[in-house]
Amino acid sequence: MFSNSSVTRLAIAQALSGANSTVVYATGAIIGNMLSPRPELATLPISLFVVGMALSTLPAGLLARRFGRPVAFLAGSACGVLVGLLAAVALAAHSFTLYCISMLFGGAYAAVVLTFRFAAAECVSPQDKPRALSLVLAGGVAAGVLGPQLVSATMNLWPPHAYAVTYLASAAIAVLSGLVLRGIRFQAAPTGLRNTGGRPIREILKQPRLLVAMLCGVVSYMMMNFMMTSAPLAMELCGIPRLDSNVGIEMHVIAMYAPSFFTGRLIARFGESAIILAGLVLTALAALTGMNGLSVSHFWVALVLLGLGWNFAFLGASAMVLTCHTTEEGPRVQSINDFVVFGAMVVGSFVSGGLLTTFGWGTVTSLILPPVAVSTVALLWLQWRPAAASRQH
Repeated sequence: MFSNSSVTRLAIAQALSGANSTVVYATGAIIGNMLSPRPELATLPISLFVVGMALSTLPAGLLARRFGRPVAFLAGSACGVLVGLLAAVALAAHSFTLYCISMLFGGAYAAVVLTFRFAAAECVSPQDKPRALSLVLAGGVAAGVLGPQLVSATMNLWPPHAYAVTYLASAAIAVLSGLVLRGIRFQAAPTGLRNTGGRPIREILKQPRLLVAMLCGVVSYMMMNFMMTSAPLAMELCGIPRLDSNVGIEMHVIAMYAPSFFTGRLIARFGESAIILAGLVLTALAALTGMNGLSVSHFWVALVLLGLGWNFAFLGASAMVLTCHTTEEGPRVQSINDFVVFGAMVVGSFVSGGLLTTFGWGTVTSLILPPVAVSTVALLWLQWRPAAASRQH
């Protein structure tokens, strides 16, 4: 039975910290609509949240490399407290600008939280890395439940200022998560990472395996975000009750993280490429389901398939990244990988709403298929290369 107290702590911290991101996705557009001067700016806070993620990945990696993972975790927890406090003040003062600023800190916190999966690999032996990585992401199941429950329990506790108490509670959760992280022990002292640089980054980035892993990570995360963020609005435009829409998003979040309890074992048994390919196929099926109808069941099935596809493809791609660098090179390579992934997400976040209102849900879902096809071809090419090289010899 796989057991590691540091991995367990990271999984708990993932659940607590991930709940903060869930709060943002559940309330960001609603609060944006409440505070923004123009309706078309309602989704700007969520877009800025994604921008904050992209801008923070490289600094988070630099902190981890120079001062160790614990310092990066502490900085992330501080950002988690700041987003809660600033958002609460913004709601009390009815300030759209301050709320948008708070979302940048929220994105920075989310960027640090997503490094937990890589940090878990530094707490275990090499053969246990895929399982440790997936078990940490499994904490997202609890986050998917905790976040919406936190919103429901606190959104009306201060009637003149809806959701203000929600964000104060999220700040308290960030403090709790930070305390949980303090007990983590790494197999190699993380502060030692700053003393050895590893290979030049240009040499590392020349690896076809790393480039394909990054491509698959970009496509799996960007397409998931692209479809997920527009789905609630699409259901509303189709006249589907908001309660059914909320159920669909909850099912999607659970589908994103629940497979993590066994995805690591599947990666260890079948390899990263096979699991990524399965995830890409599921993502394509999600798109085809969305194109095929506009009923509640079509949306729900599409969102569940989308969540499952993201889990397999993104976890598989993350595990593949781990095979492309040494321990010393880890934080730097991982931060570059996440910067590319989240930078692509910014594009999807900004364009999905406009594409939906202009061209419709069918167009949004159909646009997922070409990137999935490209990454599938790249993955198959990567698998073909060793076989071709052996035949030439």
